[in-house]
Amino acid sequence: MKPLRRWLDRLHPLFEKGGKFEKLFPLYEMADTFLYTPGEITSGETHVRDGMDLKRMIGMVAFALLPCIAMAMYNTGYQANLYMQDSGLTETTGWRAAVIGACGVGYNPDNVFADVFHGALYFLPVLIVTFAVGGFWEVLFCIIRKHDVNEGFLVTGILFPLTLPPTIPLWQVAIGISFAVVFVKEVFGGTGKNFLNPALAARAFLYFAYPQQITGSEIWTAVDGFSRATPLGLVAEKGMGDLQVSWSSAFLGTIQGSMGETSVVCCLIGAAILLATGVGSWRIMLSGLISTVAFSTLLWALAGENPTNKILTMPPHWHLVVGGFAFGLVFMATDPVSATMTEIGKYYYGALIGLMTVIIRVVNPGFPEGIMLAILFANVFAPLIDYCVVQATIKRRALRHAT
Repeated sequence: MKPLRRWLDRLHPLFEKGGKFEKLFPLYEMADTFLYTPGEITSGETHVRDGMDLKRMIGMVAFALLPCIAMAMYNTGYQANLYMQDSGLTETTGWRAAVIGACGVGYNPDNVFADVFHGALYFLPVLIVTFAVGGFWEVLFCIIRKHDVNEGFLVTGILFPLTLPPTIPLWQVAIGISFAVVFVKEVFGGTGKNFLNPALAARAFLYFAYPQQITGSEIWTAVDGFSRATPLGLVAEKGMGDLQVSWSSAFLGTIQGSMGETSVVCCLIGAAILLATGVGSWRIMLSGLISTVAFSTLLWALAGENPTNKILTMPPHWHLVVGGFAFGLVFMATDPVSATMTEIGKYYYGALIGLMTVIIRVVNPGFPEGIMLAILFANVFAPLIDYCVVQATIKRRALRHAT
């Protein structure tokens, strides 16, 4: 790596102030700090030094997302190959079929490599477009503002593709991530200034702007002409009696759904990594889980045997494994920028997410997936929650020390 270090050092004068490429310094700085530790670091006894900086924290979240990325590629290919086997199809059409045919992989759902390969042909283009377009906006704003390009977009660039169906048009991916970076993040000042989770805001934008490509029963399996609702959508329409998947399948993630949100197992692995490293908040996760179970249990118990609203027939333990609840609670709700900052406030914040998730899912079955809107709703109220907690603390201390 020493030759690369020397090469970067030789390029540095061209990008520093007064150099030929002065305006492109953020690009140079981004590559340099991504590959190596910044040359200017604090030292001395007057500084509090910690091993967890922005780069390490972002990198840890990205590492925790690796199981979900692997599952996104596997389950996308598995669902497509399984349907092709059941329907007697021997090949698909388009450039993906040409690549699969050229590589001789095939469409066998029992072959893990074939499933991952097929799924990667859907997931990786979405990931590449997200990073290319989102990265363009990030660098453009940094060049204009003369700011350094930081690692904040790395997590958003991974989270957003994981929340999408495999059949999403790539031009919509570009529009969605552009909305997130420009209107949710950069107009408020960039990394650390956004009050909404950018990845969720991008998905919500597509949800309302292009509902045909983000909802329905024909978008969840990467095979033309296939139609099957997600388990959550099926229960909302027909009730638990017509649900054809087992709880264990939903827990493992081998069901219809967004590419990276289906597996609770992968989310639990990610949660363990985030909690062990102190990156994720266990208070938000725990309070969100308890709130969801408590409120869904109450509605389920009061629903009766044959309610008009079919989703009321869903037992509480099913709410935890269908839709994107686990993914949202672990990776989206714990976003340190858009979540509450106070420790007590995190309990209220997580409880609000759980409550709103059940309300949106059950009371309004027109939106069977409630976690996305619930987290965005809680993002808006996070500053108010922190304000109330701080004011309550001030009043309590004032009474304690009153003379």
